[in-house]
Amino acid sequence: MDAARPFVRLRWRLRGAWLWPSFVLLSVADAVIVQALPLTGDSASLVGGWLLGVVLNLLAIVLLSGPLGRLLRRARPDMPRLVARNYAGALVTGGVTLALLAGGLAHQHVVTADQNALQDATARAETFIGEHAPPQFQAGLTHLSTYEVQPPDIYRTCASNPSGTRFYCVVVRRGLPFNRSVRYDGSESNGLLEQGSS
Repeated sequence: MDAARPFVRLRWRLRGAWLWPSFVLLSVADAVIVQALPLTGDSASLVGGWLLGVVLNLLAIVLLSGPLGRLLRRARPDMPRLVARNYAGALVTGGVTLALLAGGLAHQHVVTADQNALQDATARAETFIGEHAPPQFQAGLTHLSTYEVQPPDIYRTCASNPSGTRFYCVVVRRGLPFNRSVRYDGSESNGLLEQGSS
């Protein structure tokens, strides 16, 4: 009976060795999820998503795998403590991935609203520039530069002449009626404006 005990433990260890493989795979999945469905803002990098996933997974394992492992052992008293903690760690890494997915999906409406606001502001600016700008700037309507002053309400859009040396810029205020929402705002490019604000 004692000779069979090491084989039982080995069998449990092999069955319970899910923690680190799941940690690696789900950390990569977390990176992809965060990049595709950012939790804040409109975009996120793959590396940033991976780092966030790694940190959250490690915290979850350290803080939750012990208590959850004890609960598993209450349901399965024959399960070794190390195996129960391993199972629990694998479960919490899955929980982190589900939480990141839920957070990204919940934030997706904000991203969509921001994109729609930018498209609306650009369309208003394009209409105004097409009707009021000198002909040299109307030719550049396919290459507009839009700067988000106070999204989703105030944007600044510039059209350039064919040589890209002069600019015709407008400010769009989306809260106003369409025919009063755009006004001329000078010839300073958005690039210079961004440098001044950084």
